[in-house]
Amino acid sequence: MAPLYIVMLGPPGAGKGTQAKKLAQTLDLVHVSTGDLFREHLKNETELGQLAQSYMNKGELVPDDVTIKMVEERLSRTDCEKGAVLDGFPRTPAQAEALEALLEKFDAGVKVVPYIKVPDEVLVERLSGRWMSTSGRVYHAQHNPPKVKWIDDLDGSPLYQREDDKPETVRHRIEVYTEQTAPLIDHYRQKGLLVEVDGTQAIEAVTEDLMKAVEEA
Repeated sequence: MAPLYIVMLGPPGAGKGTQAKKLAQTLDLVHVSTGDLFREHLKNETELGQLAQSYMNKGELVPDDVTIKMVEERLSRTDCEKGAVLDGFPRTPAQAEALEALLEKFDAGVKVVPYIKVPDEVLVERLSGRWMSTSGRVYHAQHNPPKVKWIDDLDGSPLYQREDDKPETVRHRIEVYTEQTAPLIDHYRQKGLLVEVDGTQAIEAVTEDLMKAVEEA
């Protein structure tokens, strides 16, 4: 059976990472997150990790070819023989073409590209409602509020909001994502691989729709 490759798309706060993990587990595939890959290479100080670090130290974006090499190395490991759910890669049409060329080496291609759609205002509410405690516990103004506003339930310490969770920062992150990813969404739509999924539903309903998209692809 040919390996199954799925590319997950969705803005910050859409639940893309959660759904990518669930999908990988259900389909017995490997969840390949580029964020995890970078951390692994940096931590293990691999040649690719050191190369990526040299750009990051200068405040520059890591070039496509370095990211692609990391993805290629990950997909060539034996646990990816059945395929993978890709999360965070590709981010541009150029990276998508590089991925296609890479998968050709494995006599495979991208099977389906689920795009989890959530209105901007819902994303802002989801992300900017997050409150953190110094002990690492996470609360949410609407979905998981503490018993007393801005106070940790367990140790009574004050809660705080991360800078990148503030509404104006969240809006900027969403704008950047939309600008950068719009061409990629069009790329996959033109190839007939894009399937839009309503991300405002309950987590289980989103997972069901994603499974349906894979089965029908």
